Amino acid sequence: MTWFDSHCHLDASEFSEDIDQVVERAVQVGLKGLLIPTVQAKDFQKVIQLCERYKDVLPQICFTLGIHPLYTNEAIDSDLQILKDTLNQYADHPRLVGVGEIGLDYFVTHLDDKKQEFFFEEQLYIAKDFQLPVIIHVRKSQDQILKRLRKIKVSGGIAHAFNGSQVQANHFLKLNFKLGFGGTVTHPRSLQIRRLATELSIDSFVLETDAPDIPPLWLLGDVKGRNEPQEIPKIAECFADLRAISIDQLAIEAQKNILSVLPRLNQLMQ
Repeated sequence: MTWFDSHCHLDASEFSEDIDQVVERAVQVGLKGLLIPTVQAKDFQKVIQLCERYKDVLPQICFTLGIHPLYTNEAIDSDLQILKDTLNQYADHPRLVGVGEIGLDYFVTHLDDKKQEFFFEEQLYIAKDFQLPVIIHVRKSQDQILKRLRKIKVSGGIAHAFNGSQVQANHFLKLNFKLGFGGTVTHPRSLQIRRLATELSIDSFVLETDAPDIPPLWLLGDVKGRNEPQEIPKIAECFADLRAISIDQLAIEAQKNILSVLPRLNQLMQ
């Protein structure tokens, strides 16, 4: 049984002291790959280098390039040109699978909404031009994101850490998106997300950790307070239990779904 973490910030400072051990623990539980989304232009090369560093032990490790909404206050217009230039430079790189993490966040109050909306739209246009799927941050912003996705028609992507309604979920699915489910689905009080996990079609989801963030239930109160990609199999067990299917079937479906939404990942399977 093999697994893939569709959203892991392996470049985060929380992993700087023991990153080799973090990767080793992930490999030991069956991970074959993970997606590292970038959050700001200055991190592009660091993330690419991490993929090169661990490609032998995680053969499906890959990356996306983008500017996260939480970093748009510090972003400048020239960062968009850096994004275009880097996408051009690595256009044929087998581990480049999309644009992201991009999106909108209306939960954090200190953000300049107009600025984050500008960067989101511009990056959607870039993804469209490069014919790449997008990894989207959708916190408190589902309807505004859907509005822009209808206007700027990208090839699809992943609505990361999805926490919207059934109606919103269906709209994302119709636009060729998969929905990211991670640690939140393990929490009994996350009623809406757990209900979606059981009611949505089996081809609608991908598994993720968002490590080092969004810890599953069993890590609450942990001394480190840090999520890791090694938690994917246990998150999958919870997901499978909710759907009343076997863990083997869930593993097969999860693999099919990630390869469907990130088609360039298929190159790493050969």
